[in-house]
Amino acid sequence: MGQPQNPLESNPSRTFEPICLEKKSGSFENGGSYDEFAVDVEKIYRILRKFHSRAPKLELALKESGVVVRSGLTERVLNRCGDAGNLGYSFFVWASKQPGYRHSYEVYKSMIKILGKMRQFGAVWALIEEMRRENPQLITPEVFIVLMRRFASARMVKKAVEVLDEMPKYGCEPDEYVFGCLLDALSKNGSVKEAASLFEDMRVRFTPTIKHFTSLLYGWCKEGKLTEAKFVLVQMKKSGFEPDIVVYNNLLHGYAVAGKMADAFDLLQEMRRKGCNPNATSFTILIQALCAQEKMEEAMRVFMDMQKSECDADVVTYTTLISGFCKWGKIEKGYELLDSMIQLGYTPNQTTYLNILLAHEKKEELEECIELVKEMQKIGCNPDLNIYNTVIRLSLKLGEVKEGVRVWHEMEANGLSPGLDSYVIMIHGLLEQECLVEACEYFKEMVEKGLLSAPQYGVLKDLLNSLLRADKLELGKDVWNCIMMKGCELNVFAWTIWIQALFAKGHVKEACSYCLEMMDAGLLPQPDTFAKLMKGLKKLYNRQIAAEITEKVRKMAEERQTTFKMYKRRGERDLIEKAKEKKEGRKRRSRRHQWGTNRSRGSIS
Repeated sequence: MGQPQNPLESNPSRTFEPICLEKKSGSFENGGSYDEFAVDVEKIYRILRKFHSRAPKLELALKESGVVVRSGLTERVLNRCGDAGNLGYSFFVWASKQPGYRHSYEVYKSMIKILGKMRQFGAVWALIEEMRRENPQLITPEVFIVLMRRFASARMVKKAVEVLDEMPKYGCEPDEYVFGCLLDALSKNGSVKEAASLFEDMRVRFTPTIKHFTSLLYGWCKEGKLTEAKFVLVQMKKSGFEPDIVVYNNLLHGYAVAGKMADAFDLLQEMRRKGCNPNATSFTILIQALCAQEKMEEAMRVFMDMQKSECDADVVTYTTLISGFCKWGKIEKGYELLDSMIQLGYTPNQTTYLNILLAHEKKEELEECIELVKEMQKIGCNPDLNIYNTVIRLSLKLGEVKEGVRVWHEMEANGLSPGLDSYVIMIHGLLEQECLVEACEYFKEMVEKGLLSAPQYGVLKDLLNSLLRADKLELGKDVWNCIMMKGCELNVFAWTIWIQALFAKGHVKEACSYCLEMMDAGLLPQPDTFAKLMKGLKKLYNRQIAAEITEKVRKMAEERQTTFKMYKRRGERDLIEKAKEKKEGRKRRSRRHQWGTNRSRGSIS
């Protein structure tokens, strides 16, 4: 594929125009077939987004929508809500109240996954209790396995293990399969040490299986601890299990991650000697490791060896090679492999195209990205969120804001629900292009969907600082009011971001006002925030507000058994350092004056 000139380069000057936020479908083709649920799902999704924080209006809007809740629809709505779990939960609760409808097993399972992802584990247990009361026949071991995996992904090992003890209370006795799923979840989420300890403790209760050993071996290999992995292999053989292709591939991966390629190739030969012929995964592991080291010629030799061994490559193998060539700037070679795999009957997936897109993004080739998305749709590979996010990010980076918004609209028109990553990309891109009003609109939409969480306060900080730098105080207040009205869980760090942003731009009185609101909400300001406000109020000669804040801080500190001296010392320390700087400045000026006088006298003589 040729590399046409980037049309953006010929138009370096551009003007910012208001961006229409009305949702329009884009020009990318949507190759999907007719879906009986599609219209109702979109209708419900729009209602949820508009009214989810106002329960009475939400129930009325859903009732008047004319949508009949039926089997299959609820699960589709939950999937449509994506990361916005609070939207899905609102519909889940409403649907459960509809006459003649009862949640299916799949709906309950989906809701447990969503709540677990949101770390609303109390709500998960409440939901399981509801199942026991109303649909006890739907409680299966798989429900608890989903919960264990969520606990494991949150690194809450004790809670994950407690699920085993709770299962009998719901009529489910854990067996070797369930225990194996727990070991697998822990091993895959960075808790292999705890998994190994649990395995030893539970040997009597659960008879070891090859899956148990394989999970532990995978976990140790993932962390690069090959000594522990080999010990698991010895234990496996002592228990009467011979290594299979999965075990060997895990070891291969361990050697590859550790950079021990010679050992990896030796293991490949050992597999052949023992009659366990390497499969596509085996060769792909080696190819991936070589690509990561920019050893593309060696990677191609392994690929050729794979073909000589009559082991057919799969989509993952081709994708790995394409990723390697694109990563190191050899996009043309990536396209050659793409054409080759299509000719051989392999259908590239979204990851295949994403690797090429990322290479074009690195070179800031927007036109090529758009063309590639059209090509992938022609062969029936529909873009996912990662594809759209990449095109949106590049569009905004190059100042093509309208194009970025168009792609966003198309993403939604194709049934994809923008997640947290999508909103962060869009908001940051709009801020970089000084489209502050539009950035606020997307931020508020993100908040309304319940996607603002503590780990993502960075985007809040960037937005508020950008607004105040541009003297958009009222817009900043509007954003903050939106957060407050939507019931977002705001901790002291979120309040500090807003208060210090106001203070930095000289809005001392507003900063103090919000500080008082924060304390009314039961949150104690940080010492450095308190010190800054005191200095700001001192300059304004506003002793009344200073006294009010000081008294509240003193009282809250006493209630929390925190010494007020920490706040006092911080303020005094800042004042002392400032006074010290002034004193040293006077000394330097005095010395300069003295030296200048001495030099003058020397020149006269």
